Amino acid sequence: MSTFERYLTIWVALCIIAGVTLGHFLPAVFQTIGGAEVARVNIPVAILIWLMIIPMLVKIDFAALGRVREHWRGIGVTLFINWAVKPFSMAALGLFFIGYLFRAYLPAEQIDSYIAGLIILAAAPCTAMVFVWSNLSNGEPHFTLSQVALNDIIMVFAFAPIVGLLLGLSAIIVPWDTLVLSVGLYIVVPVIIAQVLRNRILRAGGQQALQKLLGTLQPMSLLALLTTLVLLFGFQGEQIIAQPVVIAILAVPILIQVYFNSGLAYLLNRKVGSAHCVAAPSALIGASNFFELAVAVAISLFGIDSGAALATVVGVLVEVPVMLSVVRIVNKSKHWYERSANVQRHNRIRSGPD
Repeated sequence: MSTFERYLTIWVALCIIAGVTLGHFLPAVFQTIGGAEVARVNIPVAILIWLMIIPMLVKIDFAALGRVREHWRGIGVTLFINWAVKPFSMAALGLFFIGYLFRAYLPAEQIDSYIAGLIILAAAPCTAMVFVWSNLSNGEPHFTLSQVALNDIIMVFAFAPIVGLLLGLSAIIVPWDTLVLSVGLYIVVPVIIAQVLRNRILRAGGQQALQKLLGTLQPMSLLALLTTLVLLFGFQGEQIIAQPVVIAILAVPILIQVYFNSGLAYLLNRKVGSAHCVAAPSALIGASNFFELAVAVAISLFGIDSGAALATVVGVLVEVPVMLSVVRIVNKSKHWYERSANVQRHNRIRSGPD
């Protein structure tokens, strides 16, 4: 790791402080940047996400995508966490922390709306940022791309029924323009750019030139990540300063949910014998959220000034720093994970075929 990467936690903290400060003192600037949206997808943030994820996508050799079936256990674990655990665990956490434990510290008329926002947030698995987390944890790129694509397909059919079930609503209006545009911007376009770039570099200079390019792109990816962090906290700088207690309380179930689901996915992958390069992105995909879709749904259902909208925005603020901490955990525990996995493989060999 470079010196810059080694002290990433410090840069993240400084960017959060800078974002909140700039958002408070220069609200008009951030309102202008925040207003550059199409279907509630912020275009400046989308461009920064391209810069973040293209280094990961350049690594992908489409000829090798067929080998992803070797990682079917990791795919099964991630799907189980995303669709059978995460929305329901968040509903339970929201009811306990917002509906009971911290209820007295929150505006009574917004309690149900806060819980609804948390549920909406948890029911939408992340699309774009997981490429960043996977890249930082040396995740298997083909597994990551396949898993994201599979989640997007399932989301088309499962998101509305799960949210409707947990919120007790008969129908959910899914903002299809936001969903389709996000998938196009965050997956289709950068995949095409990355593959064109990869093929040109390989034709011109071979694998050595590709590795040199990846070494150049990695710092650019981290700089884009930190810039995105400044923007996200800048967009909400006034909100954070105006109601810090509410935001801190809403962050509690989100934080617990991230660590619970990522930890569960990580341990389940170890149990089923997935390689660390699969278990790490599986844990990160299982814990992160598609916040653009969540914010759009919360606003369409409850209004822009609702507690639900605020809860999804808190998810946006929590996403980057907390997911970076999960990246650090899975990276630091790699030797423990692989040592445990080797012991399990040895035991399976000794016990013979099932």
